[in-house]
Amino acid sequence: MSEVEETINRINTHKGVSGLVILNSEGVPIRTTLDGKSTLQYSALISQLASKARSVVRDLDPQNDLTFLRIRSKKHEIMVAPDRDYLLIVIQDPNADQGI
Repeated sequence: MSEVEETINRINTHKGVSGLVILNSEGVPIRTTLDGKSTLQYSALISQLASKARSVVRDLDPQNDLTFLRIRSKKHEIMVAPDRDYLLIVIQDPNADQGI
């Protein structure tokens, strides 16, 4: 199994993880564990949000860059790890750790 596959499996087996999406630099999903509709929705919306967040960080400090973005709501926690060539999105249930 490749290193990428091992990493995807390791992330996907964490308690509460409901899915992950990996996007290329153009925002096109290249790997996903979600259904097609959810993949497209998360890809489009989160890539836009990450781009805007990166712009905010750079506007505040041009020597800085966005390294991680975490969004938490009542239903989901979305963690975004941007890279130069890829964007990793992990969706999990924030209440899974509490047994709710």
